[in-house]
Amino acid sequence: MTDDLMDAAVERIARRAPGAGESASASRVWWEREADDYQAEHGAFLGDAEFVWGPEGLTESAARLLGDPADLAGGRVLEIGCGAGQCGRWLRGQGATEVVGIDVSLRQLHHSRRIDEATGCRLATAQADAQLLPFADAAFDAVCSSYGAFPFIPDAAAALRETARVLRPGGRLAFSVSHPVRWCFPDSPGEEGLRVRDSYFDRRAYVEEDEQGRALYVESHQTVGDWVRAISGAGLFLTDLVEPEWPADNTEVWGGWSPLRGKLIPGTAIFAARKPEGA
Repeated sequence: MTDDLMDAAVERIARRAPGAGESASASRVWWEREADDYQAEHGAFLGDAEFVWGPEGLTESAARLLGDPADLAGGRVLEIGCGAGQCGRWLRGQGATEVVGIDVSLRQLHHSRRIDEATGCRLATAQADAQLLPFADAAFDAVCSSYGAFPFIPDAAAALRETARVLRPGGRLAFSVSHPVRWCFPDSPGEEGLRVRDSYFDRRAYVEEDEQGRALYVESHQTVGDWVRAISGAGLFLTDLVEPEWPADNTEVWGGWSPLRGKLIPGTAIFAARKPEGA
């Protein structure tokens, strides 16, 4: 990543198929630039040591998509796209022996270290690309990702195969993404965000480009069926698909997520899977 890319301005929106390297570079650029504002705006909602699955506010303590928290005791867990490490600290609090968080953005990991020092709970982190995990086969008992890397990866099937590689037989995977149906609607929290505009079946990525056509932000789209087939193709068994409803007491407006839209359409999809014993 070069300094001129960090300073580049968005000049146009494209719908196209980005490459793996281009997608990783764009995610790093975007999060290096946005991490401070993101943590300032959403840090209180996310907490310092809480596991929140998405803007609806569903927590892992309520959903238990990684299983009984007691089962995490003594285990090794990987969080992909950990941001400031909030979910990882919650996992540490449940007794997981080792939790490792990776993120493509160094600035996000700086915020993780800031919270480490404030809370006294230090999380092991590494700057890495979710498309090429720097870990041995079967290294983890569980892998999780709360809106981490998966929405921004063009080849979901390849990313899930890589995730399955580092998961031990019998291990669990759970990850949340923008609900695929949101792809049909403008990304707006108001009434204009309730009008179907785009085809659900248009799988071209949303790409923000600078004047030279270089990607500064990439968000990819898979249908629900695409995600299910990618999970199965990675050798995993789908165990649950959760579409959290918007709670009446949640007044948070988070980008295109809002109470208005949350009453009518799902905003988040959480997939849970397990790697077969003996795999």
